[in-house]
This record gives sequence, C-alpha cells and structure tokens, in this order.
Amino acid sequence: MEAGKIAVETLIEASEAELEAIVLELGEAFLRRLAADWPGWRHEGQEAPAGEWRVWVALCGRGFGKTRAGAEWVSEFARSHPGASIALVAATSDEARRVMVEGRRSGLLAVARAQEREKMLWEPSRNRLVFASGAEAFLYSGAHGEGLRGAEHHIAWCDELAKWKQVQVAWDNLQLGLRLGEQPRTLVTTTPRALAALRRVLAEPGVVKTGGASWDNPHSARAFVDAMRRLHGGTRLGRQELEGELLEDVEGALWTWDLVERCRVATLAEESRPRRTVIGVDPPASVEGACGIVACSLGGDGIAYVVGDHSAAGLSPEGWALKVVAAAEAHRADRVVAEVNQGGAMVESVLRAAQASLPVTRVSAKAGKSARAEPVAALFESGRARLAGRFPELEAQLCGLTMGGKYEGPGRSPDRADAMVWAMTELMLGPKRAEPRISVF
Repeated sequence: MEAGKIAVETLIEASEAELEAIVLELGEAFLRRLAADWPGWRHEGQEAPAGEWRVWVALCGRGFGKTRAGAEWVSEFARSHPGASIALVAATSDEARRVMVEGRRSGLLAVARAQEREKMLWEPSRNRLVFASGAEAFLYSGAHGEGLRGAEHHIAWCDELAKWKQVQVAWDNLQLGLRLGEQPRTLVTTTPRALAALRRVLAEPGVVKTGGASWDNPHSARAFVDAMRRLHGGTRLGRQELEGELLEDVEGALWTWDLVERCRVATLAEESRPRRTVIGVDPPASVEGACGIVACSLGGDGIAYVVGDHSAAGLSPEGWALKVVAAAEAHRADRVVAEVNQGGAMVESVLRAAQASLPVTRVSAKAGKSARAEPVAALFESGRARLAGRFPELEAQLCGLTMGGKYEGPGRSPDRADAMVWAMTELMLGPKRAEPRISVF
C-alpha cells in the first residue's frame, strides 16, 4: 500500500485528540504534500479503470466524489499531454464553470498542484482554461448540443449527463469530435436517471461502468450520511440519488422502457403513410416554461405514430405559437389540439395573425395528466400507437408518468408527454374520450 494511502487512513480512523498530536508531529510541509497526494486520498470507484476502454461511466450517489475523480483524471491527462485539447461538458455553461472549473474543493483549479496553479490561465469570458502544460480545456453546455459540432478534442469530461436538455444531440456531436490523439476517451460522471440516452451510452461498445453509494466515500460527513439514510434509505429516491442505482423503470409507470423500445419503428412503411396529422400543444404557464409541441399521424394501417417533437422553452406566447405553425407546416397537419388552461386561445390568435387557416381544437383539462395519459398508454400496449424514430426527451417524460398520478420524470412538468396525449386522443379516441369541454374553430 502507498505511504500516502496509509497516512490518509490513519487520519480518518484517528480520534480528535489523536489527530491533533499527529498534525503536530507530521508538520506543515508533510501535510501539504499529503493534501496534494491524490492516489493517497482516492477511494475505490474514483480510480480510472484499467484496460482498453473508450468511455468510462461513473454512476454514483451524491457525495461519492465523482467530481473530484473527474477533475483529477483531466488534470493528470493535461499534465502528461502538453498542448492537448479537452472538452468539459455540463448541463449548462454556468454549471461547467461553477462545478468543473471553479468548484471549491473538486474543481480543476482547486485540485491543481500549487506550482501549476500559478501558471494556469482561466478565461471565463471565453469558456477556456489553459493548464500549466499548455493543454487547453473548453467548456460546453449540454443544453446546446450544436455548440459541440465541429470541435475536435483528445478527451472529454461529461458531468451530470442525465441532466442535459439536448443529451443525444450533444453526445453525438461530442463523440464525432473526439478524433485527436491515439486514444480519445470520455469520462461521464453522473447521478443516474432512467433516460433513454444514458441507457444507449451504457450499451455502446467500449464502455466501462463504475460507481458507488454516497456512504462509500470515507471523507463524507457522517452526519450527512446518517441523515440521508434515515430520510431516504430504501426509497426510490434514495436508491437513485444516494446509492447510485440506475433504476430502469419508475414504479407504476404507464410507459416502461421496454414498451417504448417495443413500439419504436425506424421509418414509416408505405402502408403507414399518414392519412391525417395532428399537432398536440401543451402551452407553458410562464415565459420560462416549456411548450410541448408534438406531431402525431394516423397511418394508412390504422396505427397512430409520433412523428415529431418540436417542443421549445423560454419563448413568448407569440414565439411558441409560431413554432406550432412551423410544425404544422412541416408535417402538413390538418389540426392543432391545444390545451386552453395555459393559453390555448393564444395559439389560435397567433395562427390567425400568421394567416394560417389550420383549424384549432381547444381542449380544457379537468383530469390530471396521468389520468389523461392512461388510455393513450393502452394504445401503445395494444400496438395501436408507435414512435416513428427516437424522441429522447419525450420518452423520458412518458416513462415518468405513473398510474398513481405522480410524475417522476425529468423537469417539473411532462409538457411533451401531455402534448402527445392530446394529439393521440384526437386521432384515436374521439372527441368524447379527449375531454368533455371541447370547442372547434
């Protein structure tokens, strides 16, 4: 065992009185060297796997130390590869700065050696960090996947991939740009969530998975560990957020991941060509919210297909209503079904302002989202509804809807799923099954 590891374990197991004596005996210089000795501090799960791998996925509970592991892995690569190009991708650019670079104890600046830190150049305005060796790290946002298009890198560190809004686009563009050096690699550090994109990453060739629970980190505050175990031990939240377990399906989910995959078709066959297309709309409650905009078509084979997800967030009422117009034109839709509770009337007014002649059916929601979704889920189970392609964000929301009415998917509200439910209801279940209060314009 390394001397540093022995020293660290001695400090961990020592009492408060013993610690004081040890600190006085070892001296300040030794303690500084010990603090910088990462091999001595790291625990199982924080060390990079041996062998030939392309992607290392660390699925960990909160407080496990995955951020520190990521920062140390990147720092060591930058140290040994002068001039290298490194991608740092987080859920947002702000999180990449605050967590991956500026993190107080686990960011790249914090884990750098003292002599290295003096030579590092951090340029927040340019989203660029230059290491002492001359290697450069560039920051990206998983919410803007196209921002990774064209960039070339040697390695990448992806933090909290399960939170990225454009996870599939961002991941695909990142991997296409990892083409520098002899062995491009990616480290993913994330708390697991049952997302299709994460499942696909884990299923790729050349992927190794490690992980652990929050309490596997010997440096975690015991008060925190005890409190979290007491509050969330044995619950679904605890298994995911504390134990780092990837839960494949939400308990009581209306859609399971197996159902989603079973109902997927790559393209529409000739006999499935649309006879009728409807755009379902779930308007946002505020400008910051997301507007669900989903296109569904009834094929010539009598099966309803999800053919497009055009949902958008952060737009004004006029902005998202124009997105509806664009979606209707792209799919040659003959009707828009919009929930009036959150401004469905605005869709109609903007459509008219845009000189669109598309009929609008305004629906008023009385039952909860899960109750409305149940008969639509039955359509998928019976093979009468399918997905024509991949829609990661929509699929994640569908798998978060439960029979008990609770939503356990990403985001605050299943806006995309609700929009799809409205469209499917219009196509397959008839006006009487959609909602009782419907007026057609």
